[in-house]
Amino acid sequence: MKLKYIIPILFVTLITMSCSTDDDNSDLIINEVENLKKIKELTNATHTIELFNATGKFETGYNAITIRIKDNATDNYVENASLSWMPVMQMPTMKHSAPKSDISKSLGTKTLYEGYIIYQMANLDGSGWSLAIDYAIDGINYSITSDITVLQSEYQNVTSFMGADDKRYIIAMIEPRSPKIAINKLQLALFEMETMMSFPVVADYKITLDPRMPGMGNHSSPNNTDLTYNLATKLYEGNLSLTMTGYWVLNLKLLNDSDEVLKGENVTEEHPKSSLYLELEF
Repeated sequence: MKLKYIIPILFVTLITMSCSTDDDNSDLIINEVENLKKIKELTNATHTIELFNATGKFETGYNAITIRIKDNATDNYVENASLSWMPVMQMPTMKHSAPKSDISKSLGTKTLYEGYIIYQMANLDGSGWSLAIDYAIDGINYSITSDITVLQSEYQNVTSFMGADDKRYIIAMIEPRSPKIAINKLQLALFEMETMMSFPVVADYKITLDPRMPGMGNHSSPNNTDLTYNLATKLYEGNLSLTMTGYWVLNLKLLNDSDEVLKGENVTEEHPKSSLYLELEF
């Protein structure tokens, strides 16, 4: 083939490859949420904030949430924003918030942000809970607020209680989300209700664990470990041994940094369940 024909062919090939690469990058951004389900859209005059998770709904307990911001004028997704949020439950005579994380950029993504909220109660009729999101883009501040629906989880994966020190605490199960017959990593989050709107993480306490199967003679399992605080994750972590499928009660005791029991009791024949517990079934 003569050189005068080869050069145009190479030029066309390079242009085609360049277009294909641009298209692939565009698809990558669009598909950053392809394995997630949309929970809700919050909209103001400038932006639409999209909320996603694995199930497409908010439930009581731990909710890992992925966020994406769309510019309403261009339909492009915002790549550089700072966000904060405030969930609020409006009750007849009072209102309160819920434990929540900061919102950070999702690693390895261009348009996604992530955090969690731990809802301690449901609102099946869609009234009560609202979610306010404040955010800044290029030095300009915006805000969006919308009512949200929080469904009741089938099993108790979060509990709010008063400790022996007259402080209110919230414990929520983070892991395992997919339990199996094995030694499972158990992660619990512990918060103090400092005010109606503030729930700081409680560090350096201890949570004892005694899992039981009430439907199978209330037997336990071997090789469980109590939970201690992990500074890196800000969670309490231990081993949960699940020896068979079915319904399990995770009997807990909460001890402060002086080893004083704040809530919960040992399981005995006369006392088959602690007053502090969580549930799972698989």
